[in-house]
Amino acid sequence: MKSKKFIPSLIITVLLLIAAYWFEQNGNLPGSQPAAEETDVVQLRFPSERFPETARHIQEAIRSGESSICTIDRQEADENRKESLKGVPTKKGYDRDEWPMAMCEEGGSGADIEYITPSDNRGAGSWVGNQLEGLPDGTRVEFMFK
Repeated sequence: MKSKKFIPSLIITVLLLIAAYWFEQNGNLPGSQPAAEETDVVQLRFPSERFPETARHIQEAIRSGESSICTIDRQEADENRKESLKGVPTKKGYDRDEWPMAMCEEGGSGADIEYITPSDNRGAGSWVGNQLEGLPDGTRVEFMFK
């Protein structure tokens, strides 16, 4: 009687071990998001009609030579923001928008800064944050416009 229960249990255990080994070797578990390759670029269509000031600023900065690619680097965001805004005074009723953004590896010192209305800047920042939320650091994101 015991051997009849033992054999199915043994088969299930062996199958689970084989599956665990296979997933370990292939590097991705079901439902997990693979890390972005250095050459992979995720394209993000920015809603210019919703955030026109931010869209205009990003496009002008890109035309002036700033990168259209943002390599996500959340850990350096605070330091990048401090570096990019250094020496740029605040202006009542406006936010200082930076491109590349502080959360981008390309951001920081030398970023293009523009004064824009807080509602446009913060709305755009929230929208971008929501779009990039599930992407791991190191993901390269290209900002696209209509």
